[in-house]
Amino acid sequence: MKRIYKIIFWSLVVVVLTLAFGFSSHTYLYSFYFVSFLLPVIVATSFFYNHFLIPRYLLKKRYLKFALYGVYALIISMYLEMMVIFLAYMILANYQYNNMIPVTTNIFILAVILYLIVLVNAFILLVKTYFSNQEHLNRLKTEKDKLSKGYILVKSGRQNARILFDEIEYIESLGDYVKINTSSGKKIITREKISKLQKKLPEDFLRIHRSFLVNRNKIKAYSKGHITLEDTVLPVSRTYKHAIDHKI
Repeated sequence: MKRIYKIIFWSLVVVVLTLAFGFSSHTYLYSFYFVSFLLPVIVATSFFYNHFLIPRYLLKKRYLKFALYGVYALIISMYLEMMVIFLAYMILANYQYNNMIPVTTNIFILAVILYLIVLVNAFILLVKTYFSNQEHLNRLKTEKDKLSKGYILVKSGRQNARILFDEIEYIESLGDYVKINTSSGKKIITREKISKLQKKLPEDFLRIHRSFLVNRNKIKAYSKGHITLEDTVLPVSRTYKHAIDHKI
C-alpha cells in the first residue's frame, strides 16, 4: 500500500506541473517532457530531506547540521535544475531559446516549486506518522488493558469460566469448538472461535498453527517445525513460522 500511495502522489505531481507549465503557452507535450526531466531532481531532493535530513538531524534537534546540510542540498538541487534547463534547451527547444516555456527557464521559480513539493510531501509523511503512532498507542493501551485484567472470560456450556492467563498452556481448535488446556490439567470447552480468543489475549499468546494458540511463557523448546510445552509437542505451520520466529 505504501508503494501505491507514492505512485499516486508523484503521478499527481507530474500532472499538476505539466498543466501549470503548459497553461500559459498551451504546449503541454513540451511541458510533460520538461517535467519528466525535472522529476528525478524533485524526488531525490524530497527523499534526502524527508528520509535523511529531517529524521537524522531536525527531529534530533541537531539544528546546526540540519541547516548546513540543507544549504548544501539547496545549492546542489539548484545546480541540477540548471542542468535540466540546459537539457531542455538542447533536446526540447532544439537550441532555440524562444521555443522554451518562460517559466521553465527561471531557476528561482523552479526552486520554489521544488521545495514546495518537498514541504507537501513532508506534511503528508508527518500526518501518516502521526496516525501510525496513534494506532501503535491504541494497540499498547489494548495490550495494557488485557494484562491488567489478568484473565479471560469464556462461555463454557451454560456457565462463564474465568481462566487466568498464566494458567493457559495452549488453545486448540477442534472444528465447531475450542479446547483451552491449562497447567492444572483442566480442559475448558467453548464454542468461541480461536481467532476471537486470540484478540482477547495478550501478545504472549502466539498463533503457531491455524488450530493452535500457545502461551509463550509455557514453551520449553522450539525447533524448526515444532514447539514443546511441558508434556505436549505442537506443530508450527509454515504460514505462522516467520511471524513467530522473532517472538520466541
